Amino acid sequence: MKKITVVVSCPLDTYSGYGARSRDFIKALLALDKYDVKILSQRWGSTRVGYLTDYNEVELSSLIIPNLTKKPNIWIQITVPNEFQAVGDYNIGVTAGIETTLCDASWIQGCNRMNLILTSSNHSKDVFNATAYEVTEHGTEKGLLKLNTPIEVLFEGLDLEKYKPISKDNIQSDVKADLDNIPESFCYLFVGHWLQGDVGEDRKNVGYLIYTFLEAFKNKKNPPALILKSQSANASILDRDKMLKTINSLQKKVKGKLPNIYLLHGEISDESINGLYNHPKVKGMISFTKGEGFGRPLLEFSSISKPIIASAWSGHLDFLTPEYNLLVGGRLTNVHSSAVVKNLILADSQWFTPDDSQAVYALKELFDNYKKYLSLAKRQGYRSRSEFSFEAMTKQLESILDKNLPTFPELVDLDLSGLSLPKLTKLDG
Repeated sequence: MKKITVVVSCPLDTYSGYGARSRDFIKALLALDKYDVKILSQRWGSTRVGYLTDYNEVELSSLIIPNLTKKPNIWIQITVPNEFQAVGDYNIGVTAGIETTLCDASWIQGCNRMNLILTSSNHSKDVFNATAYEVTEHGTEKGLLKLNTPIEVLFEGLDLEKYKPISKDNIQSDVKADLDNIPESFCYLFVGHWLQGDVGEDRKNVGYLIYTFLEAFKNKKNPPALILKSQSANASILDRDKMLKTINSLQKKVKGKLPNIYLLHGEISDESINGLYNHPKVKGMISFTKGEGFGRPLLEFSSISKPIIASAWSGHLDFLTPEYNLLVGGRLTNVHSSAVVKNLILADSQWFTPDDSQAVYALKELFDNYKKYLSLAKRQGYRSRSEFSFEAMTKQLESILDKNLPTFPELVDLDLSGLSLPKLTKLDG
């Protein structure tokens, strides 16, 4: 019996969050062994391409087609929702979703063009379902624009072959060289892009993190250090120098003897990231993020069974258990004009602002009572590895598809080899 044809349009070959999501999603589809999968590989803005070659992803590369030649049974797009288009007999949109409290009208319109939406977290699903716009025509109200398409949560499964506890002897040499030379034995780690926005207003809240860390540990004897694995626009020297200049300007605003901050700039391999997570000087991860559609680095780090400090809001709360982590409270505030992104981060939306006193307390508490939180982190690590693995995601994907996909006409290969055909007799004129 022929398999149902599935064509996936996605930024498969890019070094981006959506690229990683695409590769995991397609590998899960292949693991189900139910579909004839083909891929239309797309760009993702200015993000670097070449991941498939760099990591020798031969199987995925072999599935890429140059263009569509016929209508597929199932069409899947992994991208932002305003790009969704119905191309197949059945159409699925896959998106990380939204980090704020409101998504753009074009996103709702895009979702409504599809038959099913898969998003990464309950936060994202709730925002899609809650968003509604009044539709007017010539000043007359015509109704509400809201999500009419079914939406399901498919979390971003953890690859336990890539992200796992390893000994210091197995940590990559580049990570060893960087961290072994750091004098501090206790380092906090942040992983993420430093996105647009004034200090305290960028989505990952990197500027706020730096300032809060400096205030928490200034004038302290033998303070911890902060490691920022980050970049802004790209991995260029200009980008690095700009970030260093901003960090220096924040340091000048805090009086006293300050703890050290180290910047790891640019792209490094998955193996090196796992080595960074595992290095004995890295004691915990911290994120005062204003909003996450999911929060992949937090899940990856949690699998190492080290403590996490994070904002108590948005997508990562699906997998970070409050009893096992230091979650910082706060309030929802309006998105600042400096962080607005057209069709994505809306001026009318809100996101999270941490409470200053809780943020400082969490930093000091983890440093002062590390053994307590290391014990709790082991429980979080077990939960992450067992409930949020790639295998668990694959099972969830199978359940979602079995529940939602329609019945397609049975596809069979015709075998004519044993068929006895009638003898043809030539008729005279």
